Amino acid sequence: MVNASARPSIVWFRDDLRLADQPALDAACARAAPVLCIYVLDVADKGLRPLGGASRWWLHHSLRALAQEIACRGGRLDLFRGAAETLLPEVAARSGAGAAFWTRRYGGAEITRDARLETALTAAGVECASFKGQLLHEPWEVKAKTGAAFKVYAPFWRAVQAMSDPEEPLPAPLTVRSARYPDDGPQRASLPELGLLPTRAEWTKGLAKSWTPGEGGAATRLKTFVENSLANYAEGRDDLAIFATSRLSPHLRFGEISPRQVFTAAKPARRTPEVRQAPARPKGSEKFLAELGWREFNYHLLFHHRDVAETNFDAKFDAFPWRDPPKAEIAAWRMGQTGYPLVDAGMRELRTTGYMHNRVRMVAASFLIKHLLIDWRIGEKWFWDTLCDADPANNPLNWQWIAGSGADAAPFFRVFNPALQGKKFDPSGAYVRRHVAELAAMPDKWIHQPSSAPAEVLAKAGVELGKTYPRPMVDHAKARARALAAFATIKGGLQRS
Repeated sequence: MVNASARPSIVWFRDDLRLADQPALDAACARAAPVLCIYVLDVADKGLRPLGGASRWWLHHSLRALAQEIACRGGRLDLFRGAAETLLPEVAARSGAGAAFWTRRYGGAEITRDARLETALTAAGVECASFKGQLLHEPWEVKAKTGAAFKVYAPFWRAVQAMSDPEEPLPAPLTVRSARYPDDGPQRASLPELGLLPTRAEWTKGLAKSWTPGEGGAATRLKTFVENSLANYAEGRDDLAIFATSRLSPHLRFGEISPRQVFTAAKPARRTPEVRQAPARPKGSEKFLAELGWREFNYHLLFHHRDVAETNFDAKFDAFPWRDPPKAEIAAWRMGQTGYPLVDAGMRELRTTGYMHNRVRMVAASFLIKHLLIDWRIGEKWFWDTLCDADPANNPLNWQWIAGSGADAAPFFRVFNPALQGKKFDPSGAYVRRHVAELAAMPDKWIHQPSSAPAEVLAKAGVELGKTYPRPMVDHAKARARALAAFATIKGGLQRS
């Protein structure tokens, strides 16, 4: 029976914009009291990293979808713009809330701010509780035998696999009995008043064609992936001509789907003492879950090391002799005008869709870092602004992985050859043709290296180097030699793999 006299419960939505498998919402509904669902666009806490443009576009549409889902269940999503540390106590006092629930986050600034908020709310008589909803396992739950945090992925993932499977996902509540917050309350805002959409709306047309933000879009994408691509994920995930990856990363970033939901849908069957042989299972499950494990690993690192977006994980790279590049070089990389078709295709895919295939992300990042000797932080900031899935763990730590400065990083002296990467993972040139229209008529043999093509081949394809398509910014062999020489200055000579 509903206790009508119970004080309302606040559910503070953040990077968990969903109703299913939402422990904070589940706890609030269990109190049998009205629920006040809120989202705060925190524009005042200087310790929090502001969202990039693509993320802000996604957030706008995700909040709209969440508001609709809550409304369908009888509730309301109240939006606020301001400082969460000030707003939450005000909202609690104004609504007479007796409890506040939220999903944990793992950056240093977020942890510190949440602790202060919990202290203030508790002192005001508001019960507080935070929940695991962003990860399969909390960063402090996965430990080496010594009790220390992990710095290498393989033993981290083995430790995770030895743990019990996550609990089954929670269902979405059938109803949300809403607590009505006063319309004239402090800092309450409409969705347009949050100012999340860019002023240049034409930039987002490609994003709108490519994505359906929200819990419904996330569920559809997971179902489509599991039914159509999971079985062949291990073999097909690096084939750039096909769409074999899950493309769930933006939905996970904003918590429109939980990792527990993804795990449950994709997990392979496990052997039990009663069943000696496991049932048939999709061949791609293990590989896909291992990739989900990289997300877990990056959040493990973020929790234990905090400032991963600005500080080299490996302090030896503090002395790396990065170039002070001309602005034109950075602009050419950003706009997909490097003269290396695979890099250009990836950067144009990013500008158009707010996304880039992971294999191409590695090649494009490696090109900036190693071919141009440009500090990884410059590239990381561009991806932060233009990726829909840019999050505080994956984005900087994946850049550090490529740079060689991160945990369990790729060796700096492993320099991707963009032309060879293209021939290996896009042999038909389908990916390049999809995103670099001026090379559409190039034959397969030359599409990844048009600068080496015979003049008659270029003429027949309508390609004029330096005019319709740029010549390579740098020669691969010379750039590689320069990168290795720079690396030698901090390592005292190259190590062999």
